[in-house]
Amino acid sequence: MKKYLALVVMLFTVALSFAQEKVVDKVVAVVGDNIILKSEVDQQYAQYIVQGNKPDEETKCAFLQNMLSQKLLTQQAVLDSITVDEEDVDGEIDRRMRVMTQRAGGQDKLEGFLGRSLIQYKDEIRPDIREQLVAQKMQAKITEKVEVTPLEVRRFFEKFPKDSLPEFNTEVEIGEIVVHPDLTKKEKEVYKDKAEALRLRVKGGDNFGTLARLYSQDPGSSREGGELPFFDRQTMAKEFTSWAFKLKEGELSPVFETEFGFHFLEVLERRGEQVRVRHILIIPETPPAAMERARVEIDSIYQKVNSGKMDFSTAASLYSDEKETKFNGGMMLNAENVQSRTTFIPTDKLDPKVFLTIDTMKVGSYSMPASFTDARGKSGYRFLYLKSKIPPHVANLDQDLPKIKDAAFEDKINRTVAKWFEKRRKSTYIKIDKEYQSCDMLKDWVSDSSTAQN
Repeated sequence: MKKYLALVVMLFTVALSFAQEKVVDKVVAVVGDNIILKSEVDQQYAQYIVQGNKPDEETKCAFLQNMLSQKLLTQQAVLDSITVDEEDVDGEIDRRMRVMTQRAGGQDKLEGFLGRSLIQYKDEIRPDIREQLVAQKMQAKITEKVEVTPLEVRRFFEKFPKDSLPEFNTEVEIGEIVVHPDLTKKEKEVYKDKAEALRLRVKGGDNFGTLARLYSQDPGSSREGGELPFFDRQTMAKEFTSWAFKLKEGELSPVFETEFGFHFLEVLERRGEQVRVRHILIIPETPPAAMERARVEIDSIYQKVNSGKMDFSTAASLYSDEKETKFNGGMMLNAENVQSRTTFIPTDKLDPKVFLTIDTMKVGSYSMPASFTDARGKSGYRFLYLKSKIPPHVANLDQDLPKIKDAAFEDKINRTVAKWFEKRRKSTYIKIDKEYQSCDMLKDWVSDSSTAQN
């Protein structure tokens, strides 16, 4: 109880500066044999605030609703013997810490906000994270057999009044062929030597973390002394993974190369099929000669495609250096709808530089090769292909079947889950504190709890 009391005090004095007095912890909801404490709701609310959101009391209602749903799901998960691996829990905790650290402006600021070290905070949130993952897995089981037939898609579309159908912005299909400069062994040597010099300093007794903060060019880990969260064999570049899983705890790798540059790493901890390391990365600078070679190469590819000697899809699979598109015939995917793998992208969601290039192009044409810098800061050359362009229009089954099918499927998923919750609420003892009974989004829970108690 003392731990929860301290947490409540911290949340209200730091996260919600307007509340200065100490708040006594209490049970705000009971679901079957499980309780939800006020401090647990406040803890999630503090995370919401540290992510840059404005205080909003209604959000607390939403957090409690999510926790009530989570309790019902985890109760069923116990009956169905559904569990999660501890490695998955570690991964989710580390992911959240990275986001919170970034938004707080660094680890020191985040620890100051939390009033405790990240190690302590991770231990505190671990049970809830595990429960959340179990709940997600249980919900996935509830909906695993859900699918929609063509008839259901049509009926879903036809139930919308004609004057209420959504309107879609202009959509385009865009392909790209990318060539990044390839440095010669001699051009790379100076950067490999720089990494080796740092490695020798570590072997000689210099502090790894200090050198990483000073010299590593990995923006995601340099501020953390080069430390990375636990990862598995599928997460990192293959060369990085090879050394990370080959070495024992405390061992230092030689300098090795990946697509990002030259690294060396030290293994900090092994946990099953996951490993935690720290590393230093040195990124080679691209000399003008390498850029010129890339320009000559992209011009050659462009001539083959533009003259019709080779089709775009084949050229992309053979020559493009962009892994995310080369195995998709060079076509870009809609980043906001990855699951459907649709190549139709609304023009207002395009990279502004891409939009400026394709805006005046005709369908079926190619842009002239031009230099660019990708999201990772890597320079190169590319040319674009405008495969198709759909003007603004009201939704219809002929043009928008994939989007309508996705919407119909999501609707059926939501109805299936809602039906499951309605049934479980009515058969489960639920009690909600008066403080939250006025929440509009909890009215069904309050009324169903009365039914269950009777």
